[in-house]
Amino acid sequence: MLTAAVLALAAAMFGGGCSRGAATGASAGVPVLVARAFTTNVPVLIDPPPVGHVMPYSMVTIHSQIGGIISEVHFTQGQEVKQGDLLFTIDPRPSQAALDAARAALQRDEAQLTYAKVNFEREKKLFEQKLISQDELETTQANMNALGGTTAADRAAITNAMLNLEFCQISAPIDGVTGSLLFYQGNVVKAPDDTLLTINQIRPIYVQFGVEEQFLPAIRREMRDHTLKVVASFDNMDEPPPQGELTFIDNTVDPTTGLIQLKATFPNTRRVLWPGQYVHVALTLSELTNVVVVPSQAVQTGQNGQYAYVVDSSPADDTVEQRAVKIGINYGGLTVIESGLQAGETVVTDGQLRLSPGAKVNAKGK
Repeated sequence: MLTAAVLALAAAMFGGGCSRGAATGASAGVPVLVARAFTTNVPVLIDPPPVGHVMPYSMVTIHSQIGGIISEVHFTQGQEVKQGDLLFTIDPRPSQAALDAARAALQRDEAQLTYAKVNFEREKKLFEQKLISQDELETTQANMNALGGTTAADRAAITNAMLNLEFCQISAPIDGVTGSLLFYQGNVVKAPDDTLLTINQIRPIYVQFGVEEQFLPAIRREMRDHTLKVVASFDNMDEPPPQGELTFIDNTVDPTTGLIQLKATFPNTRRVLWPGQYVHVALTLSELTNVVVVPSQAVQTGQNGQYAYVVDSSPADDTVEQRAVKIGINYGGLTVIESGLQAGETVVTDGQLRLSPGAKVNAKGK
């Protein structure tokens, strides 16, 4: 009798434990991660994003306009220079000597011209008195006119010599960054063949990229209404991607690739972009305003199209509803919901494989 009572008590305790465990498991529901749908503005981008090539805004190759010896270099390689900054000095002594000689020749010829004018006036009076012939007067006049031409040539020679002396100072024609130095102090420069230096203007700077021709009508249409924003990025970037504006559309589509080349201008104030870089380009055509979005992983695909599990988060009920949705574009891990969801509704983002319509869930991450 005692043994039977013990067994009955044990059976009752075991059965009660199982019932409580089953009830606890049923009340806990399927563990899932959830998020709320919300409204935001979403940019409409060119997809797939093109790859761009960074180009200098302008590039100038420096040549000397006169030959000579480089007497001084006034910059270091890779230095950023401003327009008008002195770069090279060519030995000015030959040019200075040529200028001095031209001035001396002018002084000599002006003195001869003065004497020729006086002589012409004297012989003109003699001719009026019929003391000299017409030929003698004309010879004197021709000599005076020739000396006038000689002094004009002397003045031109002085101007040319002054220019050559000015060309001994080679300055930066644009703001930019200097490249490798190709001639050093003491080298003899042959003008205008020798290249001394290349300067790239990098503020602002261009990014050139190609897009498929099917986007051309939309790009041209949107550019008529507003400026198109362009963002450039690259791997291992340690600061926010720089933003620029689309400023150029090429005048032809490449028939071999079906791409049309575009250029975007970036202020590049922080010098993030560098000529020759390859970057990922995000071209924004327009912007969708106040659209409903959810995390992209909340949208599932079934036989009848896309759907999402929506959680009824009322205190009395924590079950899910499988709801058909119509989706739009994706951006930054979010998917635009054109219909089927409203802002504020809770959707399942992880754990959908264990769910079925009406299943009870244990939601985390609301």
